[in-house]
Amino acid sequence: MSKPNVHGQVQIYTGNGKGKTTCALGAGLRAAGHGLEVLVISFMKAKLAWRGNGEDVNYGEFRSIEPIPNFTIVPVGRQSWVDKENPDPIDIQMAQDGLKIAREALQEHRCDVLILDEINVAVEWNLISLEQQMELLALRPDDIELIMTGRYARDEIINAADLVTEMREVKHYFETKKLPARKGFEF
Repeated sequence: MSKPNVHGQVQIYTGNGKGKTTCALGAGLRAAGHGLEVLVISFMKAKLAWRGNGEDVNYGEFRSIEPIPNFTIVPVGRQSWVDKENPDPIDIQMAQDGLKIAREALQEHRCDVLILDEINVAVEWNLISLEQQMELLALRPDDIELIMTGRYARDEIINAADLVTEMREVKHYFETKKLPARKGFEF
């Protein structure tokens, strides 16, 4: 299969509604189906997460992409939640490690599609700076599609992007039915 020759764009999926990561992964799945190399860096997510009720869970996307060639997810987070008001130094270091992987992927053309999952949240939580996020945009070669997800996308990022989709919550079963996060849908 020959890879399509495309001019990469910058896509942002943000807002308080559900579906930002799902949308980005869908774009990556489509790209992988056409032979493009996809790299996902998942900020603030561990390969195995602890839900607080004693249950260890695996994000479904980590399992489902295993058999897909040219689709890689690199989680850069711990099992515990990040404290927005007082992030642990290890959380900052892990986000910085993810940032380094992203820089190298762009500089060395390691992928055709780079998805930075929850990077906007990592900026909001002060794990990486807005300047560091903007630097990634400047480093992006024209032939790499860059997709950034997470609530709190800053105006600077929105203005620099080619496509911005804001997911807006209209109704959610978390509130209306008091349902907890469900395996297969929220993780």
